[in-house]
Amino acid sequence: MTTPATPAPSSSEDPPLRVLIGADTFLPHVNGAARFAERLAAGLVARGHVVHVMAPSDGHQSGVFTEVIEGEPMTMHRLPAYRFLPHDWLTFVLPWRSKHYARRVLDKVKPDVVHIQSHIIIGRGLAREARKRGIPVIATNHVMAENILDFTTLPDSLDRIFVKLAWADAQRTFALTRAVTTPTRRAADFLESTIDIRGVIPVSCGIDRANYTADLEPRDANRILFVGRLTSEKGIDVVLRALAQLDPELDTTFDVVGGGDQRRNLEQLAEQLGVADRVTFHGHASEEDLRALYTRASVFAIASIAELQSIATMEAMASGLPIVAANAVALPHLVHDGENGYLFEPGNAEELAARLTDVLTAAPEERLRMQQASLDGVRVHDIGRTLDTFEALYRGRPLPE
Repeated sequence: MTTPATPAPSSSEDPPLRVLIGADTFLPHVNGAARFAERLAAGLVARGHVVHVMAPSDGHQSGVFTEVIEGEPMTMHRLPAYRFLPHDWLTFVLPWRSKHYARRVLDKVKPDVVHIQSHIIIGRGLAREARKRGIPVIATNHVMAENILDFTTLPDSLDRIFVKLAWADAQRTFALTRAVTTPTRRAADFLESTIDIRGVIPVSCGIDRANYTADLEPRDANRILFVGRLTSEKGIDVVLRALAQLDPELDTTFDVVGGGDQRRNLEQLAEQLGVADRVTFHGHASEEDLRALYTRASVFAIASIAELQSIATMEAMASGLPIVAANAVALPHLVHDGENGYLFEPGNAEELAARLTDVLTAAPEERLRMQQASLDGVRVHDIGRTLDTFEALYRGRPLPE
């Protein structure tokens, strides 16, 4: 469990806000969107605001509970939810019940502002019912088509229709909001080019850099690290194929942290490539164990083609790691080629192997330069700046620089 950053509230004269966050994914789900919603909620509570969260039930009883998230108590409205069978952990609220639940919670909470974390089910109902009551709505988009297409179980032709309809509905939902945000400028450009929307605001998901420890000393072994969901769009198979191409003299190992539907396939691929003895699948790790893995790693590798920001990459940067990342979507926003690491063509295992070799064989002073560049580059993603921005959006004020 991490301790959220607690910078000073926006003004001693400002009354606390009553904020209702709607999230289709939240603890115990483990993914970037859920972690952002958790840190946002905890950070707002730490600043003195009253926070309520609407989210799917966590496998237990639905209802209203006080839960401690990231060290902060908040009111959780856990809605009746069901397992989405094609997915290994996802639960969902029945779409035709979302407005009913939204009306019930809005009438009870009477929030000053609603902040939806997706336009899909809970956020969709909340936006429509809040608009009827004149409650301002802020929307944050974490979704790309690649994040969900693996789990529709539809043929490609129907997938294309599904995506078109989904984005059309997203456009209708976003039209009800005061502001739409997404984690990076590239992600904002993607959203604006996908649907008829303008003025999308890039707001980093933010992390508390103080929770991570950088080891700037030379490494005693070569360790590649990946953290994230084990799904096909993450491209972990590409990293495994790159590992198999590395010079055996480098004696490189690969730590994979996270769970997902592709784990068995990835384990089989590691066996086929002859690298299974050098790959450790850790599953879900505790925060303490995860931070230790970041600190001891030599390089963080991410081959994903569907990152709107990547909290894991920011955590690796805060841990002082060089990054080797696919040149796709928002990853180039974090990884500047030749500065804090390298970019490679998505899906190109040979190029990834070459860039990993560049990092693992770098002279100590070159490695230190990349590490420092990661530490410097992640400063702008501090959670305090993120909270300042959302407070301004909630109050309808000009955004901080």
